[in-house]
Amino acid sequence: MDNNKKNYSRRDFLKQLGMGVGSVVAMASMGPLYSLAEEKQKAYMVPGLKAGPGNMTYRINHHTQDKVSLLGYGMMRLPRKADRSIDQELVNAEVDYALAHGINYFDTAPAYGESEVATGIALKRHPRDSYYIATKMSNQRGDHTLEQGKQMYENSLKRLQTDYIDYYLLHSIGGGDGVGMLKERFIDNGLLAFLMKERDAGRIRNLGFSYHGDVKAFDWLLDRNDEFKFTFVQIEMNYIDWRHAKNGRKKDADAEYLYNKCEKSGVQCVVMEPLLGGRLARVPEEIAAQLKAVRPDATPASWAFRWVGTFPNILTALSGMTSMEVLKENVETFSPLDPCTESENVLMAKIADEMAGVPVIPCTACAYCMPCPYGVSIPENFSFYNDCVTEKTVPNDKSAPDYQQKLQAFKENYRKAIPEAGRAYQCVDCEECLAKCPQSIRIPTEMARLVEMIGIE
Repeated sequence: MDNNKKNYSRRDFLKQLGMGVGSVVAMASMGPLYSLAEEKQKAYMVPGLKAGPGNMTYRINHHTQDKVSLLGYGMMRLPRKADRSIDQELVNAEVDYALAHGINYFDTAPAYGESEVATGIALKRHPRDSYYIATKMSNQRGDHTLEQGKQMYENSLKRLQTDYIDYYLLHSIGGGDGVGMLKERFIDNGLLAFLMKERDAGRIRNLGFSYHGDVKAFDWLLDRNDEFKFTFVQIEMNYIDWRHAKNGRKKDADAEYLYNKCEKSGVQCVVMEPLLGGRLARVPEEIAAQLKAVRPDATPASWAFRWVGTFPNILTALSGMTSMEVLKENVETFSPLDPCTESENVLMAKIADEMAGVPVIPCTACAYCMPCPYGVSIPENFSFYNDCVTEKTVPNDKSAPDYQQKLQAFKENYRKAIPEAGRAYQCVDCEECLAKCPQSIRIPTEMARLVEMIGIE
């Protein structure tokens, strides 16, 4: 990277892009959402296990007969103390509550900082047969040698304090140039062959992969599943991404395609981003009103979870639950899960069509792009913008009579929300973040749009 680029003129960058403030997303005209007859939906809901309060819903792993909680615990965003270190005591308490209320699937990865260590400490305090651990081969960065991969795998076992892994994933396939990078990371170096041998030896019970990016890599693996024998695939799926993931969001495939291909391949799905980075827990007021008219006491988040859980080929849906309050609410939604009716699915399809027109940035706050070498707080900038879109406070209509008032409020709120060192105008378009983003967001471009609105102050 050329450090001289820090002196690159922001105005020159904006001029070079030649971009306006807003983005236009076409509204798609779609038919009703995929749905199942109600009696068939309920047939896939396995009653709660013998212990613990509540009645958590489970799904059966078709290959191992594991009873897996339909609500899985995503361990990427763990609670932290004031000094930003992981609050292990709180992690332990939340894991204890989760297990006591039927959650038995815990998802982590080496790429999530110290998550594997914290997860291992919390789970080690419980019987090994009371939970399933999922972790990943996060070799996206650095060299892609077999030796590096083996070391990462062995480190995961040590950090998790276990001698076997229940669900092991090739992490984030589809990045880079798609199939070429897939082969470099897992095929040509013999790493996938090694992991398959570990599966044969019993140290990996289920082998799968998580998908972002180029759908050709997704297809390449599943088209060869007679050889690889993956039992599960982790995909991003929610009622927006079902048919609108490609609608202006730089996605190669809608969730509808991914889900259906997995089902046809005999591979079950683990769902990530059922709330679309939290966006579906904070829907616009007019959307919330439509949902409340049908179920007055249900939260928008519970609607999104119920929608995902209705699909029978979903093994578990992951939620990053950093507070006990969120954990308890989600447990209640899944204990037991009440599947969406066909009329509710039609409503969700209508809402998805409406929301697909909102010009949000598809950031899920995974923070893979961080740290920025110039200090830009990338996820925080995008979160601020997306919240403003939801609240309809983005100043994108210069002809509106309240434009100047709206613009000034936007600037003031931005300055309060984002510390100066992390603001968008610190971006110099170095492009170091681009290869790291699993959502393929053109981060410098989006930062430029923000700067156009807030100026350089």
